[in-house]
Amino acid sequence: MNTLPLFQSYWSAPLVEVNLLVFANLVGALLLGLLVGYERSYHGRAAGMRTYGIVCMASAALTVFSGYPGFWWGGLEHTGLPPVDPTRVVQGIVTGVGFLGAGVIMKEGMNISGLTTAASIWASSAIGVLVGVGFYAAAILLSLLSASLMMWGSKLEMRLPSRRALGVTLGFGSGVEPDERGMRQLMRSWGYSVAEGSLHIARQHHHVTWQFVMVANTSRPEAGSLFELSRLLRQLEGVDSLQLSHARN
Repeated sequence: MNTLPLFQSYWSAPLVEVNLLVFANLVGALLLGLLVGYERSYHGRAAGMRTYGIVCMASAALTVFSGYPGFWWGGLEHTGLPPVDPTRVVQGIVTGVGFLGAGVIMKEGMNISGLTTAASIWASSAIGVLVGVGFYAAAILLSLLSASLMMWGSKLEMRLPSRRALGVTLGFGSGVEPDERGMRQLMRSWGYSVAEGSLHIARQHHHVTWQFVMVANTSRPEAGSLFELSRLLRQLEGVDSLQLSHARN
């Protein structure tokens, strides 16, 4: 069997042109992915420029190749080849990237981290798909919007009125039975309330531990700083250990 014609078909002028177009799409998707990923890398997140660049570039590759079925396998005729549905390719990309995004979400105590990173990885795949189908202007705009939102969105949130939430873990001394009603009233006097359904009570070796989320009743509670609130909580009767942190996601 003479394989030379088959080999030459992979390097025909039309096929080289298609490869150059795919190459341009991959480079463009890589650059846009690096742009979005730089913000995560700058803030020390696990998923940085390389992750975003690879996700965006791979999404573009899986999308753009489905647009040229006539050039597959050197452009040779293949009978019985089913028609390509690009929407099924996009569906597979979104599903696969969803698993990748789930891997960066972490829960530690009252804090949930990685949600923004997971969402931005998903957005990076969408950027790659837009590049793959040829919507270059939309891909550039989505990249700029995603990067801008991650860079300045938190600053905007800080300027807007909000009720901050704090994760609290109180450890009580041996044999101490805390008064829930009295403690709730005292916290209300500080400008806070216990979030409904967040209270978790544990008992081990005659020591009781309370874990809950405190939510400020106003944007400016009486106990404004974390240090002041820590001092007030330590003064509660029977408290011998304290852990206090922002309940953020």
